[in-house]
Amino acid sequence: MQNKLFKRGERLAIAASGGKDSTVLAHIMTTLNARHDYGLDLFLLSIDEGITGYRDDSLETVKRNEQQYGIPLKVVSYKDLYGWTMDEIVSQIGTRNNCTFCGVFRRQALDRGAVLMGANKIATGHNADDVAETVLLNILRGDVPRLGRCANIITGEDSPLPRVKPFKYAYEKEIVLYAYYKKLDYFSTECIYAPFAARGFAREFIKDLEAARPMAIIDVIRSAEDFVFAAASDEKLPQPRNCERCGYISSQPVCKACVLLEGLNRGMPRLGVSRTRGRHGEKAGLHPDVERFGVGVGSGGGGGSWPAEAAGGSWGAASKTLNGTPGTDLAQAQGTAALAGGALSPLAGGDDDAVHGRPVAGASVVVGTSSQVPAEHAANVAVRRRGPVEIEYETT
Repeated sequence: MQNKLFKRGERLAIAASGGKDSTVLAHIMTTLNARHDYGLDLFLLSIDEGITGYRDDSLETVKRNEQQYGIPLKVVSYKDLYGWTMDEIVSQIGTRNNCTFCGVFRRQALDRGAVLMGANKIATGHNADDVAETVLLNILRGDVPRLGRCANIITGEDSPLPRVKPFKYAYEKEIVLYAYYKKLDYFSTECIYAPFAARGFAREFIKDLEAARPMAIIDVIRSAEDFVFAAASDEKLPQPRNCERCGYISSQPVCKACVLLEGLNRGMPRLGVSRTRGRHGEKAGLHPDVERFGVGVGSGGGGGSWPAEAAGGSWGAASKTLNGTPGTDLAQAQGTAALAGGALSPLAGGDDDAVHGRPVAGASVVVGTSSQVPAEHAANVAVRRRGPVEIEYETT
């Protein structure tokens, strides 16, 4: 209550995956909203990543939850937004970096679905264990900007669509016990690509810490809350803006999802993944030497520019694209020569950093006269030259 996560009359999107956390969150929110007359307008928001044998089954659970809790459900799919399913992406990128794509795309998909449904906030089921794992991952990556905000119970307070984590201080085992005691209907199978994610190793480490010291999880969260980061006087944090391609809110001219999608559509998926990190945690762009191998760097994706309603960038404009007005022919455009000129779907935009100001590669990569394979090789070489650390981009 002291955090004042909600206000009467707000329309709240409950991010629902069908798992224990989101199912318990939906049950508690609907129960308390009815019991104490909070006056919240609740609905379930699910993302269909297109993972056969996992998400198709879990969505059936969410559909049952819709009936059980009496609140509407909205499902937004990667295929509709980006023209790709996660199964198709994994076939291109492999299992090592798939969480990079899924995290970026899922965060944007949640935002777009919430905007489409007129939500004021998004509530997620991240529990204390999840938050502690995220703190650890950001420490290991040296990601100072994220480390300064990942433990906040509300993120993006100044943005048009804040996110709240009501279960920030609830242990995972407490949520499991609640679901068991209440006999809730939830989906418990792990994502088939999850074993390859770095988060799994952080989870094991956090569990080992908890076994040795039961308060370790909360201690990690409290430590992150008390972190103070001193920035140099000449450093300026990136300011939120709208992606020049899709209109989605971003910290750079071209958002992370557009960069990732461009690499996929050009047959060079690693171009959007392999980035180096600067000394202060910023995402660095490609090395200028890339141009020598037939890859140019430009702000507009090579020659094309988006219509004003897509590039002009407001949340209203971004939500309109979900109805399929501009750029819905992405599936037909994939693999064609037009993609080399930057013809990406206006629906592809945003990243999980955008709302909170994490720098993303600001320039788009444009294929020149050389073939794609040498160009990708040159880009990867340039990435390694730029700095000593090559990172993988993963989100919660």
